[in-house]
Amino acid sequence: MSQTTFTPEQQVAIEQAQQKAITLREDTPLLSEGALDLIIREARSHNGWLDKPVSDDVLIQLYNIIKMGSTSMNTCPARFIFVKTEEGKSRLKKCLAPLNVDKVLSAPVTVIIGHDMEFYQHMPKLFAHNPNAQKLFENNEKMVESTAFRNGTLQGGYLMIAARAIGLDIGPMSGFNNQACDDEFFAGTKIKSNFLCSLGYGDTRKIFQRLPRFDFEEVCQLI
Repeated sequence: MSQTTFTPEQQVAIEQAQQKAITLREDTPLLSEGALDLIIREARSHNGWLDKPVSDDVLIQLYNIIKMGSTSMNTCPARFIFVKTEEGKSRLKKCLAPLNVDKVLSAPVTVIIGHDMEFYQHMPKLFAHNPNAQKLFENNEKMVESTAFRNGTLQGGYLMIAARAIGLDIGPMSGFNNQACDDEFFAGTKIKSNFLCSLGYGDTRKIFQRLPRFDFEEVCQLI
């Protein structure tokens, strides 16, 4: 099996990254119980929104967190359109299922999470230490499709957790016409929509009771 050969500069960067990981683990406390509740255990998906805007600076901050999440071979296939203007919302409305129109249009921002089916063209930048990385995907439609969808979805999950961590509420949904969305927002590209996620400050008067979840023993195995 061949091994990757690193330049002296790359080797220095690797050693620095390893030391940074050690320092982070040693110096950073684990998340508090309250923080875990905020980002997932007690967090809720929202159906209604307060009339409070989300600034561009907050959205940039959000992306700068998301982009650091792990993806296979650092492919980073997700592409995000943050719909927040009236013009953008009118275009998005044409793609929505009727029951989702009001809650999407009332949100300050709704993100279209998509994935680029030509993500591999960026491998020389994103996976530069392996010059053959791009070739692994060329002419391999099945591998491209599974990698783009899986890792784009993963990045969408990072978006949801990161949004809550910086004080936003979320309303993820699949109730829209993907083809209509692709035609409206991604025409002329190789990007395909995956799901939507509204962002803002949720109106707690419009949430419902929490639905059941499986217990560990029902869906997990220890082998």
